[in-house]
Amino acid sequence: MDDERILPLGERADGLASVIALRTMADRLEDLEVERAMREGWSWSQVAEALGVTRQAVHKKHGRRLIDAGVDLRRRND
Repeated sequence: MDDERILPLGERADGLASVIALRTMADRLEDLEVERAMREGWSWSQVAEALGVTRQAVHKKHGRRLIDAGVDLRRRND
């Protein structure tokens, strides 16, 4: 980030709002793709490896939501 110019407040706020929007979109996309993978029979370990995180992290972040969405999370071969 070599651009050291001072942006007007409105432009800075717009840039930061864009960051928030991108994070929200990324979170929604992750939710959709994790749910799709789990419905297709992927294991927690497979999803975790694809996301570059631990199995426990995926389970903690998505487990309750997937149960509430009716995804069958019976013990899978990890």
